[in-house]
Amino acid sequence: MHAYDALVTRHRGRIFAMIRNMIHQEADAWDLSQEVFIKAWQALPRFEAKARFSTWLYRIAHNAVYDWVRKRKIESVGELNDEIFERERIDSASFTTPSGGEAPDATMVQGELRDKIAAALEKISPEHREVVLLKDVQGLSYKEIAEVMSCELGTVMSRLYYARQKLQTLLKDEYESR
Repeated sequence: MHAYDALVTRHRGRIFAMIRNMIHQEADAWDLSQEVFIKAWQALPRFEAKARFSTWLYRIAHNAVYDWVRKRKIESVGELNDEIFERERIDSASFTTPSGGEAPDATMVQGELRDKIAAALEKISPEHREVVLLKDVQGLSYKEIAEVMSCELGTVMSRLYYARQKLQTLLKDEYESR
């Protein structure tokens, strides 16, 4: 039990970050993260150590996110989408006092860039978004990404290439329209 607790402690931040970047809803990302670790605990006897534990966890997270998205699509057919109203809400994790960090103009520029990147990521397919997040944010190898996404190494490389090309075009178009 202590060993599993250590594994959860080591990986929970990265699993949460991956899920949060895929679904953009913090509360649901926390719930899904917990679900991932429950599923991992239940599947632990079947873990064969053919891949790293973290890769195995990312695969479980990948499946949990896609199951969640599929379930939400089925449940929300014909319903009003509440996410439209949540885009303008204040993030509950926002700081309420100045941090004394960077200058306000630098922080603003970084925030704008982060928003533009997030908007560009939303415009690419979920498969392309996931491969970018796994490679460029989480730092997984091509082989690990292939295992997580259950696809060939060449598919990972192709998706990453085309995702980066599309992001570059989207960000360039955004920059030129200014």
